[in-house]
Amino acid sequence: MVTSKRINPKNKNIAIIGIGETGQGAALLAKKLGANVLVSDSSEINNKTFFKKAHEMGINLEIGGHTNKIYNSDLWIISPGISDKIEIIRNAKNKGITIVSEIEFASWFTDKPIIAVTGTNGKTTTVSIINDILNKSDLNPVLAGNIGFAFSKAILDDLAQCDENRIYVLELSSFQLEHISTFKPFISILLNITPDHQDRYENMEAYIKAKMKIAINHDSESYLLFNSDDSQLANKCKNLHTNKISFGLVNDNQNTLKINNSHIAENQTKITSIDSVALKGKHNLSNILAAASVAKILNVSNKHISETLSNFSGIEHRLEKVETISGVTYYNDSKATNVESVIAAIASFNNPIILILGGKDKDSDFNSLFPFLNKNIKKIVSYGEARNKISIALRDAVELNKVFSLRDAVEECRKSAVSGDIVLLSPGCASFDQFKNYEHRGNEFKKIVKNVAHA
Repeated sequence: MVTSKRINPKNKNIAIIGIGETGQGAALLAKKLGANVLVSDSSEINNKTFFKKAHEMGINLEIGGHTNKIYNSDLWIISPGISDKIEIIRNAKNKGITIVSEIEFASWFTDKPIIAVTGTNGKTTTVSIINDILNKSDLNPVLAGNIGFAFSKAILDDLAQCDENRIYVLELSSFQLEHISTFKPFISILLNITPDHQDRYENMEAYIKAKMKIAINHDSESYLLFNSDDSQLANKCKNLHTNKISFGLVNDNQNTLKINNSHIAENQTKITSIDSVALKGKHNLSNILAAASVAKILNVSNKHISETLSNFSGIEHRLEKVETISGVTYYNDSKATNVESVIAAIASFNNPIILILGGKDKDSDFNSLFPFLNKNIKKIVSYGEARNKISIALRDAVELNKVFSLRDAVEECRKSAVSGDIVLLSPGCASFDQFKNYEHRGNEFKKIVKNVAHA
């Protein structure tokens, strides 16, 4: 594989591998910049809206398999879901084709500041808070990346005329960071690193290495924010040569922002009280400190930070209250796709919980949930592809029932719940066994719950 350098797309042959949100964005941007574009996907996808636009723009498409046309390319832009282990990637490397991520490609065409956020958990919450804070200031943020809007589409929208105060706020997964080379955020944030995607990476060190790529191009003009409560992160960051700013819930003297006497404070200056923060959950305080640290770097006033935190109550599919039915409250935490997220969700409640776990296993260690079930977990209902593995791991800890579908799981919870209980969908698994993505799963859960309410 050729080491990535910034390639002028004009008249170049560019293959986009994968036709999801990032692939579509990269294809549209590359074509706009004068490239000859081929979009190739191994699946039988029927996206009529994109296909129509691609035809109008002269973008070539192949679906249901990759032909040898993909190798007649100066550059490949690959979707984050595509692993380096598959045959076509090995072939491309052997042929010396430059391979980049959509994030890398899009970054070539802007000189505006980029705030990039990664970590195992809390990314979406953190970028959403940052976006809301910056919207209260004189800056003009655009939220993109793993949150569901391709960075390439944001760049494409700004090609004709870009606001002078534009700033890009990107949520980045480890998959999106694998194929970056020159990508250089103005501010990078590392929230935490815990086991995840072990079905993709050979070991934990490989996963950490992918996350740490966010900082490979940092220098004295950029800022790296990291969670000092995460010992692995702190250790990995200590030898990096950049402006490092730590945040955390432990009162480390090196932390600029910290929790001080029930307040969020910068050194000794109060920014806001914890009681006035609308977003609950101890794990969210770290995300809030990260977002506030970004705001301080960008000289956003304490007033704007405080106002945002008092109004930001959370986002869809993250501990989202759905409905209270006969005294039983249902929460949608479909974004909890790993065990650490489930632990954080459990810790957010004191009431008895009936916990719905399941979906597509990511080679997770469900045994690590065991110590956290004693406090208030009344029952577990496991469903989907991972139901048997979950049952074997946790059946000796608490009452556990196995069912096939999410609908079956909600019905089982309804039968068992009494007034004062919480029914919590915090699946600890990917969604792809029965759903398109975690949003689809969360939306279906909400529909099922509302049907229960009106049954």
